[in-house]
Amino acid sequence: MEEAKSSRRYSLGPPWIFKGRALYQLHLVKADTVRALVPKDLRLVEAFGYTLGGMFLAHYEDSPAGAFDELVTIAGIVWNPPTSCAWASRVLVSSHEACQHGRKDVGLPSHYASFSKRIDAIETATEVKQRSFLNFLGLDRKNDNKQKFVKIEIMDTVTVSSAALCNISIPMTGSETNKSWMGPHIRMSLPSFSGNTDDNPHLLKYSCQISCSIRAVEPAKITATDSLKMSCENEERQRSISVLLSKPILALEFNHMTMQVDAPHIVIHKPSKMR
Repeated sequence: MEEAKSSRRYSLGPPWIFKGRALYQLHLVKADTVRALVPKDLRLVEAFGYTLGGMFLAHYEDSPAGAFDELVTIAGIVWNPPTSCAWASRVLVSSHEACQHGRKDVGLPSHYASFSKRIDAIETATEVKQRSFLNFLGLDRKNDNKQKFVKIEIMDTVTVSSAALCNISIPMTGSETNKSWMGPHIRMSLPSFSGNTDDNPHLLKYSCQISCSIRAVEPAKITATDSLKMSCENEERQRSISVLLSKPILALEFNHMTMQVDAPHIVIHKPSKMR
């Protein structure tokens, strides 16, 4: 029933259009950590023992599957002459329909997950010192300027059970309410390889054409849950969370985003002698 439903919702075919907002975060990831996540016959692009990975965290308000959340773990950059593209090691979505579409139509390692969100206000160390100084002077101040964060807990479905995967804390930037903070409007293309899965064994390439307002922001803070630290279901899952926990070097906020995903096509693999 779920597969039939997905076929009806995506019956218009590509390109598929997604609208919403996203956080695109790049990390320096140890090549040894992610090499096992990349197909053996593809070369991992690396320098000084590191590759460029990260995450793409999005909330789609409108899509062929309706509104849903998505977390893409980007293991690194792979090379298939003459092109290098990102490789997603794990894709978590809060829609069964989007999960089915990712697996069947795009060749992605998609899994269903739940995204639980809340807003927390946290007093920073600087604010604590300022408040202490004001109290020392006998001046009481209502601390209404606490830094606010969007806290997201992601529950990854594993076989018939669910396990807490990670918590993502995103500083609120003000762009949520102030459109002038959203940055310039740009168009960009994010090419990616996919496939090498049970549903799509071939090497595929597809492109995401993105139109959005973009601005650099403070990177999100990601923590693994205690349950994950204690007992990981499999090595692939553990390596993917290691990518998320690696060092962020750049975070970009996409607002008023329209993303066009073109249909993937099979690419001819050209083996590389270097690995």
